[in-house]
Amino acid sequence: MMPAGFAAVETQLWLWMVAMIRPGAAFIAAPVFSAPSVPVQLRLVIALAIGIPSLSAVNFVLPDGGLATIEGFMLVLGEVLAGLALGFAVQIGFAAALVAGETISNAMGLGFSSMIDPASGQSSPALGQFLSILGTFLFLAVGGHLALAAIIVESYRALPPGNAWMPAESINGLVLFGGTVFAAGLSIALPVGFAIILVQVVMGMLSRSAPALNLFAVGLPAALLAGLVLLAIAAPVIGEGILAAIQMGLEEARRLALGGT
Repeated sequence: MMPAGFAAVETQLWLWMVAMIRPGAAFIAAPVFSAPSVPVQLRLVIALAIGIPSLSAVNFVLPDGGLATIEGFMLVLGEVLAGLALGFAVQIGFAAALVAGETISNAMGLGFSSMIDPASGQSSPALGQFLSILGTFLFLAVGGHLALAAIIVESYRALPPGNAWMPAESINGLVLFGGTVFAAGLSIALPVGFAIILVQVVMGMLSRSAPALNLFAVGLPAALLAGLVLLAIAAPVIGEGILAAIQMGLEEARRLALGGT
């Protein structure tokens, strides 16, 4: 039997664990925080720092039997799903940079050039890595990490612990928002990708007019050179497009945090 003096300590530890669930789940899916280079201990400390004041702002009482009950299990499940939805919404907007990089890489003929993504551990085109790093800098520059923390805090008001189940309209909106990542990625890649396609069309016309011309020996260097020059010219436009996609992800996360309104 636990001494009476330690009963309050046990309850406080359970409250701290509940406070860490939603921010921790959001950091698993959110960009930057979910990178393997971010220590797990740091994520836990940040999740606890965000969760404790957020949980204190709402009226929350632990289930009678603790978390080792059906009611407690449903509470934890709701917190995990709410946190994953918030983080995944931001990740969708962030992924537009990677889609744009893959589109431009394929148009330039650099689809074979790949490297390991430090954020996901998967292989992706080198140009996609460049735009993802640019997106990370923009995300931190505009305070996206602080905005995500504020969104998590706001979610406790509309989705308090124990009643954090999102309505079907919110989940449907998140699924539909996932389709916008392709549109946003193509919009970001449009200035460079369309110009490279025009270069390839011109090279195709030259190969038809001069059959002896080696298309691979001339076309690939021309597409690479045009792509590099166009990337340098369109860098401000690409940055604005990536920033707009990130802001769309934050707005979607804020909509989910407010209960889908």
